[in-house]
Amino acid sequence: LSVYQEHFGLKTPPFGLTPDTHFFFALASHQAALNMLMVALRSGEGFLKVTGEVGLGKTTVCRMLMRNLASDTTAKWATAYLPNPTRSRGALISMVAEELGCQTDPANRQESEFLLAHIQKKLLANAESGIRTVLIVDEAQALADEVLEALRLLTNLETEHDKLLQLVLFAQPELDQRLKQPQLRQLRQRISFAHQITPLSAAEFRAYVDHRIMVAGGAPLLFPRRVVDLICGACGGVPRLGNILCHKALMAAFGPGHATVSLRDAMAAIEDTEGARIQIWQWPVILVREYGAMLALAVSLGFAVALMISILRS
Repeated sequence: LSVYQEHFGLKTPPFGLTPDTHFFFALASHQAALNMLMVALRSGEGFLKVTGEVGLGKTTVCRMLMRNLASDTTAKWATAYLPNPTRSRGALISMVAEELGCQTDPANRQESEFLLAHIQKKLLANAESGIRTVLIVDEAQALADEVLEALRLLTNLETEHDKLLQLVLFAQPELDQRLKQPQLRQLRQRISFAHQITPLSAAEFRAYVDHRIMVAGGAPLLFPRRVVDLICGACGGVPRLGNILCHKALMAAFGPGHATVSLRDAMAAIEDTEGARIQIWQWPVILVREYGAMLALAVSLGFAVALMISILRS
C-alpha cells in the first residue's frame, strides 16, 4: 500500500513499474502494434516483430496480445511465452518444448533433436485440432545469432497450406541493427510485418496520466496540466520514466499535505531521478508560474533603481 493512497483517495497505486494490463491505455502507437499483430496472426503470417526503446511499453503490449488471443472468438490459440532470452540453441528448444506442454522422456529431454521431434508432433496435433500456435519472445535483442537462427528454423515447420508455428518478437531497436548483418539476412527476409513503438506526445501523455489516475480511483485534476507537461518533457514521453516521476511527485506532494501535485513537487521528483531533466524551453514557463510575484517585484525594483539613477544623472 503506497503511503499516499489514502491521502489522495486512490484505491491502488497508479504508477507502478510492473506491466499491468489493467492500466492499459490504447495510445495510438501501442494500439497500432496490437492491431497489426492480431490481423497478421489471424492471416497466418509466420514472423512478426515489434520494436521500441526501453520503457515504451513493449511488455505491456506483449501481455495485451496474449490476453487478446486468449479471449479471441474467431480462432483457438495456443501461446508459448519466453520472457527471458536464452543464449543457446539447446536451451531455447527446451524452453519451447516446456511452454508447449510437450510430453517428453526425462532421459532424453536434453537432446535437441529429440525435443524438436516432440515439438513438431505437438504442433501437428494442435493444427489437427484447429488450434493455432504462437511463440512470443520478449527482449529478443539479447538472443544470440544461433538462437535467432533456431527460431527461424522453427517457423519452417508447416503443412501444405499453413505454418505450424507463428512467431512474434518484441525487442529493442538494437535487434534491427543486428538483422542488417549478412548472416541474419534469411531471418530478416522472413519478417512479414513489423511495427515500431514511439514515445508519447504531450497530448498522449496527459491522457495517459489521467487514465491511470482514473483507473486507480483518483480525481482527474490531481496532476494539473502544467505539471503533466513538465513531467512529459522531463521523461521524453517514455511511459516507464513518466511513471517513476509521477510516483515521486505524488510522494513529494503527500509530505506537506498538498491536495494536488505542484510544479515544485514535480521538479523535486525530476531532480531525484536519473535520466530525467527539465528541458531548456520549459524554464521560462516554470519561473513565471512558480516565482511570478518575485520576478515582478525584481523587475519593479530594477525599474525603480534605473529611474533613480536616471534622475540623479540629470
